[in-house]
Amino acid sequence: MKSPLQIKVLGELVVLRDAKEIPLPQSKKTRALLAYLAVVNRRQRRDHLCDMFWEAPDDPRASLRWSLSKLRRVINEDDEKSCLGTDRSSVSLDVEKLDVDLQHVAHITAKDVRALGTSDLETLAAEFRGRFLEGLELPRCPVFEAWRIFHADALDRTRSLILQVLVERLRSEPERALPYARALQSMDPTDVHVSSEMRSLATSARQDTTRLRSASLETPHEASLPDEYPSLSEHQQSQAIRYCRSPDGVRIAYAVSGRGPPILRAAHWMSHLQYEWESPVWRHWIDSLSRENTLIRYDERGNGLSDWNADDLSLAAMVSDLESVADASGLNGFPLLGVSQSCAVSVAYVVRHPERVSHLVLYGGYARGWRRRGNHREIDIHEAMTTLIREGWGKDNPAFRQLFTEAFIPGASRKQMAWFNDLQKETASPANASRLHHAFGDMDVSAILREVSVPTLVLHARNDAAVPFEEGRALAAGIPGARFVDLNSANHILLGDEPAFGDFLREVTSFISVANPK
Repeated sequence: MKSPLQIKVLGELVVLRDAKEIPLPQSKKTRALLAYLAVVNRRQRRDHLCDMFWEAPDDPRASLRWSLSKLRRVINEDDEKSCLGTDRSSVSLDVEKLDVDLQHVAHITAKDVRALGTSDLETLAAEFRGRFLEGLELPRCPVFEAWRIFHADALDRTRSLILQVLVERLRSEPERALPYARALQSMDPTDVHVSSEMRSLATSARQDTTRLRSASLETPHEASLPDEYPSLSEHQQSQAIRYCRSPDGVRIAYAVSGRGPPILRAAHWMSHLQYEWESPVWRHWIDSLSRENTLIRYDERGNGLSDWNADDLSLAAMVSDLESVADASGLNGFPLLGVSQSCAVSVAYVVRHPERVSHLVLYGGYARGWRRRGNHREIDIHEAMTTLIREGWGKDNPAFRQLFTEAFIPGASRKQMAWFNDLQKETASPANASRLHHAFGDMDVSAILREVSVPTLVLHARNDAAVPFEEGRALAAGIPGARFVDLNSANHILLGDEPAFGDFLREVTSFISVANPK
């Protein structure tokens, strides 16, 4: 029995039959088409493929037919075992008859990496030969390029974590750990910590070649939430959803839950007051912050239950929304919590109304949006993300939204990821989601950070893939007297079963407990 055709995308695109490499067509678009069909693993409409890879004045359908004819010669060995299926309206690749290397790592979460045995991790590490579809860039195909870039970044994070865990576990066997440290350094030659680790391992390997010990294969213990923080079943509440209007007439939805001194959470992207209430991703935040406080939170304009037909998505408009919610709730002398991009909104509000905020808490945020930070690679990634949102946000295919999910909560379970995929589609239209993401790139409150005069706590996840860790540190450094807390997590949205969420709650609860609401 012949082995299945192998398609390798974790590096340069390679196709093997019986362990022998098959020559691929010269056309990059044809090779990209093959890779796309192999990875998405579902039937694709011809018009979608034409839009993705070809444009006028070419004849997209004729170009697609030509590429498909070339691919048939590569992957259809005989008619009985045809892998490439086509009809008048669609194209599919039967991946059940193929061995696609991506499938071996596609659903590996951060929690899985920590739980797998060392030999299994070494097997996974060996799957990576380079970056996803390395060398297959198509700058004139923005939708494909956005898809490729985000898969590459998500897989880089998975690979990096696998390598980090291997280096940690194999530190007592330096010769065995060294190849993984070298691979980690090749991913980011500027990482000083990895370079130092590699030099240390190399020295140990030279000094200790005759005394190698077996590496511990014990799975690191994953601590659960402390007992003082309730589970959902222990602490069910109700919320009241209300509405107010901003000065420009945009209706803003806000929710009130819990009892006790108030705390206001400024609106972040991809919020929906009702869906958050029912979610396995946000509900532990709501329950914990409502336990001893009255939590007020609201949906951003153009998003969730707030008005979607908002023309102005500027920072100034978002600060006005925060003002309107605070006024409608009758708040004065209250702690303000900013999350992600709403950290910038919160800073602007505090500078404008220092007398109304007792304590400022900023989590996972930044002072400068992605365009203002001036990192050309980051700008390219986010520009591609804007295109991806506009083209794929509202479609039934969840592959587009999964890219964002993996960036926001890489350590989530499949259930949590599936919920977050669905949440994105419900929160905003593709046009609004794209406009909001574009607007966040231009946010910049760096010039007014020094004017923040209230006690401030800044927290940031150490390996946050959505907002760079350095931006959190820069935010804290710019605010006089601000305290910075480094949380050991890769999740932009902290999950309920990770120790970092317990650390977050302890820090925030302790910080705001000395507040004196009026």
